[in-house]
Order: sequence, then structure tokens, then C-alpha cells
Amino acid sequence: MARDSANSISTEDLLKAYTLGYFPMARSREDASVVWVLPDERGVIPLNAPHIPKKLARLLKKEPFEIRINSAFPEVILACAEATNARPDTWINDAIIEAYSELHYQGRAHSVECWREGRLVGGLYGVVLGAAFCGESMFSRESGASKIAMLHLMARLKIGGFHFIDAQFFNEHLVQFGLVGMDDADYQVILEKALKAHANFFAAPDQLSADLVLQSITQTS
Repeated sequence: MARDSANSISTEDLLKAYTLGYFPMARSREDASVVWVLPDERGVIPLNAPHIPKKLARLLKKEPFEIRINSAFPEVILACAEATNARPDTWINDAIIEAYSELHYQGRAHSVECWREGRLVGGLYGVVLGAAFCGESMFSRESGASKIAMLHLMARLKIGGFHFIDAQFFNEHLVQFGLVGMDDADYQVILEKALKAHANFFAAPDQLSADLVLQSITQTS
């Protein structure tokens, strides 16, 4: 379901929408307006039971990328908005780029980035809301980069006391990380609990070894 569209988004309205379970999307990269979306089925990665695929764990141990936190947020969101062969258009328009960039400057939105030889080759970004991390988008310019960024995000969030990652929609690609689907009523319950809780995105150091990432994710609560 969607609400009325608007051509710009204030950060106050954006954060308020998140507390109600809504998030903005554009119909295309070039569309000036956005719609506010509340999915009937939500995709959520509970951080008390995340999962690491064995093949991806082996790649992680090789530490193929340098991981940075918040060093290039504007570049990350622009990369997520780029058209690719697999994704000829995106839902990230200029209004969304501007609003989330402002949230980043306010300390509410963060990026996890994969770098190789001084080049940004993958990453993701999202918004912190209490003990919830609202994941927005990810990209890869090298094989496995966005998945490695996801593992580092999951470890960082577990260390920081977060409850779950809101992936917005149920996506088969994210099931490998422990994604589950839930209806909106159930999502509102866990969201309310997360909004009342405290978590710290920076409890973990900027640099996490592969062993610490694996240990943090697989550790049971």
C-alpha cells in the first residue's frame, strides 16, 4: 500500500515514517516524486539467529577487501542508484539521495564499504532506529563484495546490541543470511520493542577481522 507522493523528503518525516513501518521509494531513478510504502510481508533478518553460507565464510576468511565504515556514504548511495545490466532502473531518485545523505550527516544513516586498491567495489547503507537497522540498498562491482559487506554489518550490529535488520521486502537472495518473512502486524511488534531499546553502531571497532566477524555472527544470544 502507498500514500501520497511528494517531491522532497524532510528527515523529520522520514524518521517518523520509519517508526510507523513506512519507507520511501521512487518509481524510477528519474521520477521526481516518491511513494511511501508499507509492505504486507516484511523481510527481516533477526540477529539472534543469523546465518553465514559456508562458501561465503570461506571467502570472508581470505579477507579479499578492505572494509571501511562511513568513509564514502555519498558514493555508496550513488552506486546503489546506478543502472546495471541486472538492474536497468532503481527506486533511488534525487529526493531519496538528498534525504539519506542528510540523515548520514546527522549520524543516523551509515555505510559499510568494500575497497580494493583504493577503489570502492561494493557496499551497503541503511538507517539506525533504536535497536533496528533499516537496510536500504547494496551494490557490487566485484563478485561477493556486497555479501562481505553484509557479513561485516551483521557482526557490527550484533556487537552493538541490535535486534534485527529490516530488509523491507522478502527477498530470496537474502534468505542465505537468515531472512524471514513476517506480516506487518508482527513487524510492528518487534519494531516497537526495538524503538524502545538502545544499540550502538560504533560499539565495534572500524576494523573487524574475519575471525571476529564469524565469531560475532555465530555466537548465540
